[in-house]
Amino acid sequence: MVNRKAGSRGWAARRLSAWLIAAHACAAGGAASAQPTIRLSQDDLQKRANGVLALMSFSIVPDITTSALSIGGGGGTTGSTEFYMTQLGGGDTISKSVPIYLEGVLAGSRYDPTFVASEGLESRKIPTKWNSVSATGGIGWDFKLTDELKLRPIFNVALGNVTSDLRAASWYVGRQTGQDVTFLDKGSLNAYGLGGSLMLDYEHYRPGYEVDVELRYSDIRLKSFASSAAVQGNAIAQSANLWARYRAPTGLTMLQRPLRYVLELTHSEFLGDQRGVLGFDRLTSVGAGLELDSSAYNVFITRTRLVGRYVFGTNVSGFSVGLAVSF
Repeated sequence: MVNRKAGSRGWAARRLSAWLIAAHACAAGGAASAQPTIRLSQDDLQKRANGVLALMSFSIVPDITTSALSIGGGGGTTGSTEFYMTQLGGGDTISKSVPIYLEGVLAGSRYDPTFVASEGLESRKIPTKWNSVSATGGIGWDFKLTDELKLRPIFNVALGNVTSDLRAASWYVGRQTGQDVTFLDKGSLNAYGLGGSLMLDYEHYRPGYEVDVELRYSDIRLKSFASSAAVQGNAIAQSANLWARYRAPTGLTMLQRPLRYVLELTHSEFLGDQRGVLGFDRLTSVGAGLELDSSAYNVFITRTRLVGRYVFGTNVSGFSVGLAVSF
């Protein structure tokens, strides 16, 4: 099951901890041949590090279809896997006279896989917990093509961190190997990303209705830095996204302004290292809701939207309710 929520106009895991456990297993095995060695069924360290960053890429690229994900069960690892991600972000142009576009995204995720470690004929399930946070900023410039169409190149920079909480795993591995497992219990991966996006923004506003359409391509390259000794990785975050919104009055008046209904459509194609890492290559979202206009009053928030959305793709589907505001 996949669920998602959107905070504003803007904008998740497989085998995240295997590489850390594998790293310690390799180190312990080389320390003394008399000590038992714990191994996992999949222990390619480099692939695990790259996989961590590929999953982080879903949270750093502004995309409404992945603004929140909740995936439970299944997965390619032995045992259970669960993944949760949420984003809060937005973007806007400063003004018509100053066509500088600014955007920002804050995201957090949690991944709780269970792996099976084996020592000869003995095996034991190892529960793991990973928490990550990331932030992405962007600055762009609006090039006016027509009165309603703008071309917007954007420079993006991102920072992210994944930290492990493996107390149960470290107890088991430490009991079997007698080694210091501080690395397992407090291992971390830091990453930075540089790249950009290119957006076509169409705004067709009339007294009776409003139409917004955005077509966006993003390409951000992630690379680890200043991380735990055994962790080095990189990933390419690429996606193409089409977003459209239609707003029109319902005929009712609230707060001295028309109460509008809202219709939305979003489709995302995931490219690069994002493609297939969560079991799907694309996501589509359709939504409907209401928008309250508070611009008649001297308040900071001018519009508030409540939208229900259904998202679907290969092997995934879900429903959510999102709250968004405009300033």
